[in-house]
Amino acid sequence: MQFLCKEFQDGNPRVRSLVTETRIHLVPSLNPDGYELAREAGSELGNWALGHWTEEGYDLFENFPDLASALWAAEDRKLVPHKFLNHHIPIPEHYLAEDATVAVETRAVMAWMDKNPFVLGANLQGGEKLVSYPFDTARPVSETPAAALRPPDEYEDENPELQETPDHAIFRWLAISYASAHLTMSETFRGGCHTQDMTNAMGIVQGAKWHPRAGSMNDFSYLHTNCLELSIYLGCDKFPHESELQQEWENNKESLLTFMEQVHRGIKGLVTDQQGEPIANATIVVGGINHNIRTASGGDYWRILNPGEYRVSARAEGYNPSVKTCSVLYDIGATQCNFVLARSNWKRIREIMAMNGNRPIRRIVPGRPMTPRERLRLRMRL
Repeated sequence: MQFLCKEFQDGNPRVRSLVTETRIHLVPSLNPDGYELAREAGSELGNWALGHWTEEGYDLFENFPDLASALWAAEDRKLVPHKFLNHHIPIPEHYLAEDATVAVETRAVMAWMDKNPFVLGANLQGGEKLVSYPFDTARPVSETPAAALRPPDEYEDENPELQETPDHAIFRWLAISYASAHLTMSETFRGGCHTQDMTNAMGIVQGAKWHPRAGSMNDFSYLHTNCLELSIYLGCDKFPHESELQQEWENNKESLLTFMEQVHRGIKGLVTDQQGEPIANATIVVGGINHNIRTASGGDYWRILNPGEYRVSARAEGYNPSVKTCSVLYDIGATQCNFVLARSNWKRIREIMAMNGNRPIRRIVPGRPMTPRERLRLRMRL
């Protein structure tokens, strides 16, 4: 925060561009009371794990709703996407009850996410040196579609519980953008911080492969909002000594800037009606990626995508869908891709269908006498 303010005032063009063109939200500490307990205990005896827990005794790493398991269960029952959407999955009602086992901090973060249309996010942690991306939840083996096709003895080189997100390639790019700009994160020839290297010498790993957990903030953010969120572990030591802080800052400075700039990669635009009025909660569908997003209250949207050509459609209740091809370039700078939707007559058709008991309306053939039942139905409709 000090760096952004100072460099902005000093006229740094890169920082000025980042600050003026990006809405940046910074949370100094998600769990301040847990941090205080861990700081007092210190890291030498391994007591830094106390920082996971809130004063009420909740582990914030696993306190969010497990929406991934709900999605996979709906997929197994063939409910997606007709009856169960692949995006903006609602928070379960029992989770919102006053007596639910949910931390105050978790409730605050969920409300914060619902209030702001975040596009890209990261939670910064310590104790390791890598970038972890969703899914963090491991899919049960029996529910994995590929598991039914695999012979019983083929378990050697792959993890049958690993379930990739539809945005797997984009998540990997975002993770690489941070790890590759870090001064030492991708230098894993010495192994990991505390165990063997789990990142294949890249400094990035899918959460379910490294440390499976249900109810993570990353999975919740991806399945409940438009935001792509990752966990960034800044260094091996949870509490570096004062003499080491400057080097830790230098290690991560370029990575932080590069990662924040990735929010301007992909497509963005407005969805309006023919009168120019914005359409909120319109669905943006990108061909080939089975995960949709929604427009914000002003009809605007942002979708992070890797370079390429995409077939994109915008859909909204009461409007005809609009489809166009949008190209994403390699340079930073989102491609403008606007949509104008025309009102449809489906709302009126549904009203007529409802009047007929949602049964198909039988066509009257000219010249053929109507049966008494057909004559009665015609009178009722009239």
